[in-house]
Amino acid sequence: MKKMLLFGCFILMLSCNENSNKTQKPTFLIGEWKRLDDKPGNQTYEMWNTNLVGMGYTITGVKKSFQEKLAIITMKDALYLEVRGINERPTLFKFTQQTDTSFVCENQKNDFPKKITYSLQNKQLKAIVSSDDFRIDFVFDRIK
Repeated sequence: MKKMLLFGCFILMLSCNENSNKTQKPTFLIGEWKRLDDKPGNQTYEMWNTNLVGMGYTITGVKKSFQEKLAIITMKDALYLEVRGINERPTLFKFTQQTDTSFVCENQKNDFPKKITYSLQNKQLKAIVSSDDFRIDFVFDRIK
């Protein structure tokens, strides 16, 4: 009886731990980031607050030439990257892989990108947006 109770507690602990990992939000994004590999004349930034709501924008000259609103959201026990401001409706990318310092999210129905990868490497935030035959790499340094 005692062994069964301990075994039951062990299984319960494992299942609780498993569920928390599924929706562990990527806190490594938090901060203000400036793109290093920008085109001449552009300055691109991403900013993520502690609620994992963010914004990405590019300044060309003195004007904001691009802007998107970003958020990491939970729906039905799964994480999604929500992107607003590009399409008429928000675009959702479902997390398909995740570690403590990276994640991959996908939406195969979206024209471009179909896949977005974020990772923290050597104190730099790296992002890749891609489809089957094209990709754009971003490298950011933390500015705050």
